[in-house]
Parts: sequence; C-alpha cells; structure tokens
Amino acid sequence: MIGGLLIVALCALVIVSLTAGKRKQPKVLTYAELNPLDGTIVGEMAKAFKEKTEELSGGQLIIDIQANGVLGSEDQILDNLLSGGNVCDLARISAFALTQYGCEKASLLGLPYTFVNEDHFWNFADSDLAQEILIEPHEIGLPLRGITYGEEGFRNFFFKKEVRGIDDLKNLKIRVSSDPIMTGMVSNLGASATTVPFTELYSALSTGVVDGAEQPTPNYLSNAFPEVAPYLILDEHTLGVVQIVMADYSWDQLTDQEREWIMEAGRYASEVCRNEVNRINEETFEQLRADGVTIVEVDDKTPWTDVCQSTIQANTSTQQDLYRQILDMQ
Repeated sequence: MIGGLLIVALCALVIVSLTAGKRKQPKVLTYAELNPLDGTIVGEMAKAFKEKTEELSGGQLIIDIQANGVLGSEDQILDNLLSGGNVCDLARISAFALTQYGCEKASLLGLPYTFVNEDHFWNFADSDLAQEILIEPHEIGLPLRGITYGEEGFRNFFFKKEVRGIDDLKNLKIRVSSDPIMTGMVSNLGASATTVPFTELYSALSTGVVDGAEQPTPNYLSNAFPEVAPYLILDEHTLGVVQIVMADYSWDQLTDQEREWIMEAGRYASEVCRNEVNRINEETFEQLRADGVTIVEVDDKTPWTDVCQSTIQANTSTQQDLYRQILDMQ
C-alpha cells in the first residue's frame, strides 16, 4: 500500500515537473536590424530593447536580434511582416518607409528640412501627434503596430568625389530607397535618384553604379562606406526618424502581461536612444576625421530647403495642419 502511494506521488511529481518545465519555455521573438549593433544609434536601441524585455520578463521573452541586414532589405522585411511571414516578429524601420504602404501621416516625418535639431524631434516624439502617427498602420488596417520612436541622427550625403554645394550634385547618381519623397528630394537637388537595396550599396558605390548616397552619419561609418565614398557633406536634409514595429501575428500570440513588457521595453529603448545620440555622433565625427574623410559643412541650408519646396508642398497639401504642428514643436 505504501509502495503504491509512493509510486502515485512520484508520478504526480513528474507530471508537475514536466508541466512547470513547459511553462518555463521562453518565447523567442526575432528582431530585424539593417545596421551593425556596435557603433550605431539604432544598434544601441536594439540592444536596450532586448535587455529590458528579457529583464522585465525574467527570461520568458527572448529577443533574437538579427543585425547587418541578414534578414533582407527594409522593403523585404516590411513585406514579410505585412504578409504574415515568418522571417521576424519585430523590426526597426525608418518611419517614412511606411509611406508606400498607405501611411500618409508617416510621410511627414521623412520630408526634407522638417526637424531643425534633435530637441525638435524629441519634442515631437513626446507629443500626442507622435502617438497618433505611431498607431497609423494599425488604424488603416495594416497588420502591424508601432511600439516606439527613436532617431539615428541627421542624414547626410556622401560621395566618391568631393561635393561642396548643390551645383556639384548635378547629374550625379545618388542611391535612394524606394521612397517617393527621397526620390523627389534628390531630383529637386539636380541629381539622378537611383534605387539600390541597402545591402547592395557598398558594392554599388565601389563599382560606380552610383556616385553617392545618403545615410545617418553613424551608419555611414559603421557600414564602412568611407572606404568607397570618403567625401561627406553635412546638409542634414532629414532627421532619421525610426520606429520599432511588430507584426500583429506575433502580437496576438502574447499575453496581456507580455504585451506590457514589450511596450515598457520600447519606452526604455527610446530613452536610451535619446541619451546616446549625441555621444555616438561625437564619436563618429571624431573617427571620420581621424580616418581622413573630407567633411564639408553647410553653413546656410536655405538654398537646399528652397529647391526642395516642390517635394515638401506635394506631400503636405492634404496635411498642412499636421505638418504645421510638427514645425511648431521646435
């Protein structure tokens, strides 16, 4: 009798252990990042998001960061997220990348010469309007939700040969993403907009497929672009506004508690981004100068802003009030 009870007790113990083991199995969420994790603002943001998610969840949620564009281009990642694919669950994207998917409000964040400095952007990021734009994909029916904002510094042009002003841009082939605003801006500046996937940009510069490109300056350095295009001009045409986004098919598999952890980790990552941007920018320019990169300052951006007015006006005609709100947040 005692032996039978002992067997029953042992069986119950095994069942409890197995059940507990199953409960402790972590959920792994894959996070896509185009750039390297080290030396970039978006890399620090990704690491902060991972750290805080895993800390809050006690290891129940694991963030598997796939960096350096190994999961594909930004367009490929977004297409996969929106189609319910299984490449990743989360991604860090440029906010203006959502424009081609019908997010009209998001287009305002990619317009040239909108944000005058980082403080201007963070004033916006703290506003109700920022949250309205963050949830725009979900509101227009896309199976995607914004988690948080960040920024990767101002985007600047870089070239294979020295460029000192707008006149030097004439007829140069400049790589752009498949974004109508960026294409329009480059055309306004007198250059030829050439679409090349980001993962192929180094090769395109090296072989002369394009004469130049534009990126946030830390990304320019971390992707080794100075090796093939060592001339940088600081026109600061666009602040690199970014978002962490998550597919609905992944969000729907989380519990309410897990969703709270994800959102809190997003707020933390955004704060890390805000605190790190100046340090990383300073270190970036110090390294570029040490490496012998030619850096041209643009003292007066008025001529650059003026020639881009047709692109700015074409993309704000139906959203003038919202755009004015953003401009007034400086």
